[in-house]
Amino acid sequence: MANTECVTKIVNEQHRQRSALVHGRKQALHESGRRFVDHQTVTHSKNEYARGEVHTNTVEGFFSIFKRGMIGVYQHCDEKHLHRYLTEFDYRYNHREGLGFSDWERTEATFPGIVGERLTYRRTHQVHV
Repeated sequence: MANTECVTKIVNEQHRQRSALVHGRKQALHESGRRFVDHQTVTHSKNEYARGEVHTNTVEGFFSIFKRGMIGVYQHCDEKHLHRYLTEFDYRYNHREGLGFSDWERTEATFPGIVGERLTYRRTHQVHV
């Protein structure tokens, strides 16, 4: 489990000032919350999992899908490529059928990102046999 110093560093580096921070009531994020326009917590230890629109269900659901994908599909991810895997899962999560996106709409949304890009098959490292 991450310690307060580690979590605070990551949150401070990645946050956007117009963002809202919602989390389970852990001390690790309490101090960082002051940097956001809105900071709310839910107390899971007191069986509080949602209070109106304040909940951690979305991020917990996303992380569950990401974790299953990493274990079931990719099996391993080097830390230097983690942002690429997260970007892929972010795209798929935010363009899923449950949000009303069809296969065609997902395809159309993907095309602008590959226009002018050369897709190559190259090895990232030499395989020794």
